[in-house]
Amino acid sequence: MDLSTLAVFIPACFALNMAPGPNNLLSISNASRYGFISACSGGIGRLLAFAIMIALAAVGLTAVLHTSELLFHGIKLVGAAYLFYLAVQLWRAAAEAEGETVVASKGLGALARQEFLVAIGNPKAILLFTAFLPQFVDQSGVVSTQFAQLGAMFLALECIAIALYCWMGVHARRLFAKPSGKRLFNRLCAGLLASAASFLLVARRG
Repeated sequence: MDLSTLAVFIPACFALNMAPGPNNLLSISNASRYGFISACSGGIGRLLAFAIMIALAAVGLTAVLHTSELLFHGIKLVGAAYLFYLAVQLWRAAAEAEGETVVASKGLGALARQEFLVAIGNPKAILLFTAFLPQFVDQSGVVSTQFAQLGAMFLALECIAIALYCWMGVHARRLFAKPSGKRLFNRLCAGLLASAASFLLVARRG
């Protein structure tokens, strides 16, 4: 892979990583409630989901999503339902609960599972890899190797995006320090997650 390709791929890829999608909104919410380290560690679930999607794209299995309207809508409905569930939980969350007490009741495994389910339940994210990554593959070279390299770079940049959004969440927690402020922030995040779920419901395969 030459430098000219990387010079285009890295900025374009990072722009996708930083887009305020459902997972990034979830990172802000989790960081504001459970802290930077816990929220960043929970991002492992998202990385696992994206790694699975990249592998599926590499072997061409996501072509099924392009042709199967039923499968696409099935994944979309499940993903949107889970986002609505998270939005309701966040809307009803106690504003006074934070810090170590909250972390104890919400283990890292649960946070990682949240991130995984939000990512894997978005069929548009799966199709993104089939539409975006192949544009940077040189057909004259070893396609599988290039796909692996591009996928690894995408995941590395995603780690940076997770850290940045978690950092935003920590600062948001400080900004909304009072219980009334925490409640407002939780409900704002809940509204954004519900909006993301609504957009997912109207998403087309495209």
